[in-house]
Amino acid sequence: MQMGNASEVTFVSTLDKEYDFLLGTTYTIFGVFSLMGNTILLLVAYRKKSSLKPAEFFIVNLSISDLGMTISLFPFAIPSAFAHRWLFTETVCLCYAFCGVLFGLCSLSNLTVLSSVCWFKVCCPNYGNKFSSSHALLLVVGVWCYSAVFAVGPLSGWGQYGSEPYGTACCIDWYAPHHSLTAMSYIICLFFFCYIVPCTIIFFSYAFILMTVRGSRQAVQQHVSPKNKIVNAQTLIVKLSVAVCIGFLVAWSPYAAISMWAAFVNPDMVPPVAFAFAAIFAKSSTLYNPMVYLGFKPNFRKSLCRDAAKCRMMMCPCVCQPEPTRKSACHPTQHGNEECDSTRLSNGLHESHQACRHCPDGKKGNKGHCSDATPQRTVLMLTGSTHSEVAVSQLSNEMQSDFL
Repeated sequence: MQMGNASEVTFVSTLDKEYDFLLGTTYTIFGVFSLMGNTILLLVAYRKKSSLKPAEFFIVNLSISDLGMTISLFPFAIPSAFAHRWLFTETVCLCYAFCGVLFGLCSLSNLTVLSSVCWFKVCCPNYGNKFSSSHALLLVVGVWCYSAVFAVGPLSGWGQYGSEPYGTACCIDWYAPHHSLTAMSYIICLFFFCYIVPCTIIFFSYAFILMTVRGSRQAVQQHVSPKNKIVNAQTLIVKLSVAVCIGFLVAWSPYAAISMWAAFVNPDMVPPVAFAFAAIFAKSSTLYNPMVYLGFKPNFRKSLCRDAAKCRMMMCPCVCQPEPTRKSACHPTQHGNEECDSTRLSNGLHESHQACRHCPDGKKGNKGHCSDATPQRTVLMLTGSTHSEVAVSQLSNEMQSDFL
């Protein structure tokens, strides 16, 4: 490390230039996909904010912390890796390290609280069903406060921030415990309260959930009442949450292990390239949340598809063309328009096959007077011995979220 003025500092890379080039390239790929994925997930969540379940608040908060890490770290790590040295000032280095610790701990704390909430709702339904959005917001604030305590510590003298051993990034000074008892106490508390305790809570929460779900699986599968549909929705959230937690812990565990090796054993035995690749693996955690929830959560995925379809309709003019396939899907009515048939799903919903083209009589060949219209999705509502078909848009937000 070369020190210049009080506001300038240059860390020279300890890696070969080939490793730094690989580091910069990988960071670029991760940064682009993380920025796109988390931004899309937040936009989808914003569009369906009125129907978000309390547990989904933590999904949104996780995306916020992942996006914060992407924006605050990658723009500085990428050019420094390609330049083979840290390009920015000491103040930027401290801010970089602070943001890395804050957003990293926030993500882990958020997943810990999410696992606890899932356990509460699945294993203690009498009390878990009373868990509201206001409770979720309080826990989200608590997650940020808890993470901020450990992130502010090194700035106030409890622990130290410094350059990473590979020289092109900044984080906690893992070598400081060897010459400072204060830094040693910080590392011990950080490792225990921000890694051991969260991992233990996550493990036991999902272990109890797994046992509960296995015990009630047959009962859930034999009924299709709205209450059981809510249980199924909670079970899906649990499964996706487990996937995100596993991905996050697998990504950060190598970095945690190498950091503890450097802090408590012999730092000279830890090769800088091990720190570099562990850091790459850790930053890949920002990709998992949007991939899992946009890819596998039905209401997030359907909302994304609807928004994408609206964008296509806005960008492309509506043209009246004969329907090439599925002639039986749309048929004329007595009013001269067309309507779509629908297929009954296993849960009682009607799923429309496609949008129908509405053209005035005698103007099938006139492209300027034709438009596409997507039929409303409907559900069958059973009241006593009679049933009626109701548009999904007429249901309350809570009922819509349960069906969708």
